[in-house]
Amino acid sequence: MKSATNSMSRAYVLVMLLLLTSLTAQAHVASNSFLSLQVQGTTVTGTLELAIRDAELAIGLDLNHDGKVTWGEVRAAQGSINLYLARHLKLANGDECATRFDAVRINDRVDGKYLWLPFTSACSEAVKKLSIGYRLLNEEDPSHRGLLSLTAQGITQTAVLGGANPTQNFDLTHPSMWYAFDEYLTAGIWHIWSGIDHLLFLLSLLLPAVLIRGERQWLAVPRSAPALIGILKVITAFTLAHSITLSLAALDILRLPSRLTESVIAASIIVAAVNNVFPLVTKARWRIAFAFGLLHGFGFATVLSEMGLPPGARLVSLIAFNLGVEVGQLAVVIAVMPIAYALRATRFYQRGLMPWGSTVIASLALVWFCQRAIG
Repeated sequence: MKSATNSMSRAYVLVMLLLLTSLTAQAHVASNSFLSLQVQGTTVTGTLELAIRDAELAIGLDLNHDGKVTWGEVRAAQGSINLYLARHLKLANGDECATRFDAVRINDRVDGKYLWLPFTSACSEAVKKLSIGYRLLNEEDPSHRGLLSLTAQGITQTAVLGGANPTQNFDLTHPSMWYAFDEYLTAGIWHIWSGIDHLLFLLSLLLPAVLIRGERQWLAVPRSAPALIGILKVITAFTLAHSITLSLAALDILRLPSRLTESVIAASIIVAAVNNVFPLVTKARWRIAFAFGLLHGFGFATVLSEMGLPPGARLVSLIAFNLGVEVGQLAVVIAVMPIAYALRATRFYQRGLMPWGSTVIASLALVWFCQRAIG
């Protein structure tokens, strides 16, 4: 029995370390594009923002294979970009609308440079129901999603495009409030699952929840109750904190610069992970969760601001997005913590995953901090 447990522990630690190590070159694994559409009569005008790293993956912009994509290479690839988008992004109003892309431009975002592609789609009749087929990066990166903002007759709808449901239909005459709730709930879940920095911060605080500090080493909690209380304190503090700042930022009451927010989020992961290796705060980790959770809320708000809050359903959409974040993080906690509790007394958890896993997390976050702070 002991041998089986040790084997399972070894495998668990190895998988976790390999997973974390594989992410060291990425500042944020979420792959999102931003699609903005305005409908007027038979015409749909819009812009698509696609990360250059994603365009390189899908199309191959780096013509000389030197690891850098230059403005000259982007301009030279205009024809290939247009052809790729024509095949993977389709608008229809019964019949497919004819789409013409204008000259590509470059836009800077906090996570890097994006292609900025304005376009115009001409439909055969006045658009009342719009079908959007979104298949960008389906083969190259199944985790990729498109964040849509669709405006018609003064009403804005939003959606998350791509994935298992590549084609979505939108009623422009009677938009549903509950459709907005469903879309923002999905967006919140997707953001917490794809936002590896938020998850690693939470994981850094939860790893010690099944341990107690004694005699300069981590020891297994004797009973489940202390571990459960510790987990609940951390989750509650993090949830309360990021809900406050997410709401303030989404309602334009208080905002912080994106680069500052993202840099401090990376710093928060470093603090939480290093505290596992050189413990200063052992019994009140919920305070760390609350303090830095306030900054993570501004990070959540950045994605929410890109989607926009529909004028007719602002409160519903905000609540749905926040609920989605909570559902996403609770799913992760439920999946991870029972395993952590089962392995808490093993040498591999106490002397393997805790110190070395936390070290990998801190190192990864340091890379992110440098990338975000320096740009």
